[in-house]
Amino acid sequence: MAIDVNTSLLKRDRAHIWHPYSAMNSDQPLYPVVSAEGVRLKLEDGRELVDGMSSWWCAIHGYNHPVMNQALGSQLADMAHVMFGGLTHLPAVALAEKLVALTPEPLETVFFSDSGSVAVEVAMKMAIQYWHASGQTRKQHFLTIRGGYHGDTFGAMSVCDPVTGMHSLFSEVLTQQFFVDTPPCRFGDPCADTDIGPLLQQLEKQGDRIAAIILEPIVQGAGGMRFYSADYLRKVRILCDRFNVLLIHDEIATGFGRTGKLFACEHAGVTADIMCVGKALTGGYLSLAATLTTADISDTISNGDPGLFMHGPTFMANPLACAAGLASIDLLTNSPWQKRIADIEQALVAGLQPCSDFAWVSDVRVLGAIGVVELVKPVDMRSVQPQFVAAGVWVRPFGKLVYLMPPYITGALDLQQLTTAVVEVVNGCGQQ
Repeated sequence: MAIDVNTSLLKRDRAHIWHPYSAMNSDQPLYPVVSAEGVRLKLEDGRELVDGMSSWWCAIHGYNHPVMNQALGSQLADMAHVMFGGLTHLPAVALAEKLVALTPEPLETVFFSDSGSVAVEVAMKMAIQYWHASGQTRKQHFLTIRGGYHGDTFGAMSVCDPVTGMHSLFSEVLTQQFFVDTPPCRFGDPCADTDIGPLLQQLEKQGDRIAAIILEPIVQGAGGMRFYSADYLRKVRILCDRFNVLLIHDEIATGFGRTGKLFACEHAGVTADIMCVGKALTGGYLSLAATLTTADISDTISNGDPGLFMHGPTFMANPLACAAGLASIDLLTNSPWQKRIADIEQALVAGLQPCSDFAWVSDVRVLGAIGVVELVKPVDMRSVQPQFVAAGVWVRPFGKLVYLMPPYITGALDLQQLTTAVVEVVNGCGQQ
């Protein structure tokens, strides 16, 4: 099929490309980007937008960062890719060492993959293989809280919310897991016995079938942007130990500083048996994720039947992606990131506060560099998205949520522009 390169980019896109959670005949607005610099996206028509999304939470250093560019250029001159089966290389080894040093003890071993969904798949397979190698073959299922989101592949979908989640269409073919209601105790509040009670009851009934509890620590991301009690997370850890169940922390959205801690589990002072990281791992430059676990789990799997872990992505530990991960982590840890997150949090609290006065807003909440305005009814993306673009910002609501997760380098004036746009657009939602 001949392609006319003089046809607009938008028409060429519409002819052939699926976008996330869209139809080929979608009339949702679409905006061609030609470049990105700092916290700004430049559109094909010349307009510039302040990015409030960090490109789905991963571009924590902004765009076109010279340190990141240099790291990728240097690695490209040596090796863009090499298979990880039977071979190894310095970027992967150095990144694994750095991740082990950064994450809470006793996480010691690292399995690299190429996306957050796959990192969750790996974690779930690790848990099942661990119990199989331990002789407890009934432990094939997972327990989690409703309102979660863990990815779009089949294993990950099975532990997303089965009713209100995006994957309910596949409920008949997904493995049936165990769920309890989202804990009502909010971040900063204690966790009462009634809050943790449903989880305890499921463990009492099904503990011999449950391989692991899987949770997004503190912040439930794409499932609803809820912030729950750190005390709940502490009590989950205690119950896992009591009932001989593994604990998986999905830190893909929360890892690398987003909540004000390097990892969200640090708010509770607990460690998982298996942890998934991704998104901000490479600063948004390349897709890379990792699943970390303990020496006990990796040794048990390795010494059991069949004597190896049954997973191996083609682009596992891609050298370019690992080099990006090393550069991104160094940029973060060598920066005053705690102050930057605290400044963003303060700006979001002040800037979004007016939304609390709108009758059509049910909640406004902020934690670290996450600001959420939850409406009573879902927003109309066809009208809301162009309003944000007209205000010079890139904000991508979903469902009832209008939220901000800006790059960590976002300054005061850009934060003000973002929050002002949110307040104005949300105010307009009440007139619709």
